[in-house]
Amino acid sequence: MRFLFYTHSLVSDWNHGNAHFLRGLMRELISRGHQALALEPESGWSRSNLVAEHGPNAIERFRNDFPELIAHLYGDGFEHEAWLAEADVVVVHEWTDPVLVERIGRARRVGGRFTLLFHDTHHRAVSAGHEIFALALQDYDAVLAFGETLRARYVDAGWGRNAFTFHEAADQRLFRPRSSEPKTGDLIWIGNWGDDERSSEIASFLIEPARELGLATTVRGVRYPDQALRALAEAGIRYDGWIANADVPTAFAQHRVTMHIPRRPYREALPGIPTIRVFEALACGIPLVSAPWDDVEQLFRPGDFLVARDGREMSTHLRNILHDASLSNALVAAGRETISSRHTCQHRVDQLLSILADCGTAEVVSQLTPKEAAQ
Repeated sequence: MRFLFYTHSLVSDWNHGNAHFLRGLMRELISRGHQALALEPESGWSRSNLVAEHGPNAIERFRNDFPELIAHLYGDGFEHEAWLAEADVVVVHEWTDPVLVERIGRARRVGGRFTLLFHDTHHRAVSAGHEIFALALQDYDAVLAFGETLRARYVDAGWGRNAFTFHEAADQRLFRPRSSEPKTGDLIWIGNWGDDERSSEIASFLIEPARELGLATTVRGVRYPDQALRALAEAGIRYDGWIANADVPTAFAQHRVTMHIPRRPYREALPGIPTIRVFEALACGIPLVSAPWDDVEQLFRPGDFLVARDGREMSTHLRNILHDASLSNALVAAGRETISSRHTCQHRVDQLLSILADCGTAEVVSQLTPKEAAQ
């Protein structure tokens, strides 16, 4: 089948974690013999910031890291209808311009033979619901929401059985242990500042424990204001800025523990939705400690990672992991097992194909056995 993804960016992962999952999803589709192409706006915020900070070599780096992935730029005058006419499945990300969201839907309504999906991976349905639910989605076949609580918002808006929970996952082709890497530090946190949505949490769960324990700590991410950079420096924490996602497995392998600090809108209004870094870290085999979040969908098992209720407990967990090899090894084994059995891009492509069958996508239905088609 021919898949066409409308993305904010596939090429840039600068403050854009959804690119991680889309890359893995597309790579898995391609490995199964499907075609997968991405379209992204030429003036996209993430891509523009990446080039401004790191130059055009950052774009070339993407092409070298993911040679099988193809992304085309669009701007004014782009012939979207011609591209849509060649597609079997079109997946439109929620950050796409509302005018284009409606235009794609109209192409579906006036004779488009493709299955049209809307993919929501953000908290705007809660934090700015008027923006999301004002979108013209009436011509879309289904919604993919990256958590059950988010899916429920679409159900409440009238989508019913055409809204599906579609969590992100780890690309195991990339995210796997790198045992040959020497350890160069204790703690690494890879996360962006987050529009001040977790500034106090970063201070209490990361900065203070790292300072108290005297850990060799590295932070990677973008959009840190000056006061945050000063706080990191005063705590003896090394800040190294943006990291290409292809380098993350090596960075994890060079450290002994990592952490998850959820953004406040997800923790408070959209429980059950972790950042994709949780999936990626566990796939890489690094012990993880998380600040509190409610795993209401039971994506993980007790023992896959530790949860710290406050900064004091974070310090305790970090100290225990760094000084207890059996605890560290048990966390690594449990976390990797859960990812391998439930949360890889292979699992999500299987689910996507099942969703397409539910939507009546002809190319999928034709491949089902008579028994499967009758279910």
